[in-house]
Amino acid sequence: MGELRLMKGNEVLAEAAIRAGVDGYFGYPITPQSEVMETLMLRKPWEETGMVVLQAESEVASINMVYGGAACGKKVMTSSSSPGYSLMQEGISYLAGAELPCVIINVSRGGPGLGTIQPSQADYFQVTKGGGHGDYHVIALAPNSVQEMSDFMTLAFDLAFKYRCPAVILSDGAIGQMMEKVYLSDFVPRRTEEQIRKDCGEWCTLGSKRHNVITSLELDSVVMEQRNIALMKKYAEMQKEARYEAYMTDDADYLFVAFGTASRICKKSIEMAREKGIKAGLFRPITLYPFPTKALYEIGTKMKGILSVEMNAGQMVEDVKLAVECKVPVEWAGRNGGIIPSPDEVLEALETKIIGGK
Repeated sequence: MGELRLMKGNEVLAEAAIRAGVDGYFGYPITPQSEVMETLMLRKPWEETGMVVLQAESEVASINMVYGGAACGKKVMTSSSSPGYSLMQEGISYLAGAELPCVIINVSRGGPGLGTIQPSQADYFQVTKGGGHGDYHVIALAPNSVQEMSDFMTLAFDLAFKYRCPAVILSDGAIGQMMEKVYLSDFVPRRTEEQIRKDCGEWCTLGSKRHNVITSLELDSVVMEQRNIALMKKYAEMQKEARYEAYMTDDADYLFVAFGTASRICKKSIEMAREKGIKAGLFRPITLYPFPTKALYEIGTKMKGILSVEMNAGQMVEDVKLAVECKVPVEWAGRNGGIIPSPDEVLEALETKIIGGK
């Protein structure tokens, strides 16, 4: 089962990175994710595993340091929160264009602008829709517990290297700051340079005796179009990685769709609903990209109505509507600005917007 500890979500991200054999972390402090780098500094993994931990001068600098490390085939990562993730968008687009693997953690907070330091899910668009310029996607994983904060570190790196693209762990301030018990994974040895060259092949610059430029630049539009076509094929292949949790959906008449902290709230709302004779269930996307469209269609179209519960003004609800192809009524409910909806509010929204709105 692994080592059992009581830890904060952000602390677990740091510990999981060390145990996953990460070669380098480059970051910049911002609430509510600063404990990621603080924990790494306290743990001093450079003495234990040789992992590099560096505070960059800005988020722009940190994502470009990640670019450099990824070009060498190293397991590298960064972490930030919403405004900081926005500053990284150019670098993320470059990483996607150069097809370089890395992991980016976004412990999101309310906005727009500097907003609030309270938890939010309003980064759904900027993570799942690309965010930066150009036609590209990142793999996006949405944990809803401290345990998944740990588990998704290894998964994120596995998928990033499999598809040679950035993978994002999109959490929120509530999960980042909460404490829960967690089973930590065993330590994975860092790869040797020989293993890196074997794993990464031609695109890795590490130990290369030839001139090897890792870039997303292409001045020939015809060649650039072919690169985009190749990327689209890769993103189509990614669809098989879609992951989700279906909770109490077998006999449900109504469905909540929620991720992260909002999904935890919905489970309590389901309990309350069933006490009132309302058969409700939950569909939780674990991968926000690729979105589990096919699974949601199969489950959702059997329902009388669907409520997309989000800690934003309504972003994922667009993907929910597309998934069920307008065959089932879909409404949005939630709070924004850093406020977490209560189970009572979610249940009331189901009763008024879905059941009472028929």
